[in-house]
Amino acid sequence: MPGPALHGSGAVSRVSPARLAVLLGGPVAIALAAWIYLAVMIGDMSTIPGMSSMMMNPQMSDPLQLFGLFLMWAVMMAAMMLPTAAPMIFSYARMQARDRAQGKGWLPVIMFSGGYVVAWAGFSLVAALLQGGLTNLALLSPMMMKVVPGPLAGSVLIVAGIYQFTPLKQACLGKCRSPLNFLLTQWREGKWGALTMGWRHGLFCVGCCWALMGLLFVAGVMNTVWIVAITLYVLIEKIVPNAQVLSKLAGAGLVGLGLWLII
Repeated sequence: MPGPALHGSGAVSRVSPARLAVLLGGPVAIALAAWIYLAVMIGDMSTIPGMSSMMMNPQMSDPLQLFGLFLMWAVMMAAMMLPTAAPMIFSYARMQARDRAQGKGWLPVIMFSGGYVVAWAGFSLVAALLQGGLTNLALLSPMMMKVVPGPLAGSVLIVAGIYQFTPLKQACLGKCRSPLNFLLTQWREGKWGALTMGWRHGLFCVGCCWALMGLLFVAGVMNTVWIVAITLYVLIEKIVPNAQVLSKLAGAGLVGLGLWLII
């Protein structure tokens, strides 16, 4: 597949900070809107469709309840994960400079970000169905939105901790940490190509972080402290040197905490 057009000795086209700020305005607006809506939902759970009826009848038989859970997870994932994708979106905006110079516009940057959000929306659907199933089985409190304390909560932590050591986790983390390598090997032209690239990058991030998102089932799906903590951890894991060491240290800590909850 053709890679992005490079200039001179192979350097990516330079873009002024002011132009980059304009280009990144769309993704920033999406992330801000997601955080604002998430704050509204945390402050008043009744703003989530179907949530009031779920509190009274936690059987998840109403499609509106499942849609509400999906919307809640989708907004939360957009708020949490778009900021962590900033290095990749920034790099894509720089690489796409030549296309914009040829009159192809700024829309691909938005499409790239949208594809990333779509990938996490797929994860959100799975998470919503899982939450609904656990609620039906009385394994998750509809009011607190977390699993019952004890072996189940400990098992979730252990699974999340063990996953940190797996080759799949480390491979996906490597893709998320190397924007240039990803863009050079996955490049697609045009706005639909940008959507495909964003979606593929999102899939790598889902592969990297899905188990960490499972921690919300233990701490509380709408627990503000844990939402912020996981967001910061994922961002740090993507940008610090020797992230594999950090990842495995976190995994060991999660396994230890999970065993403590079970024992």
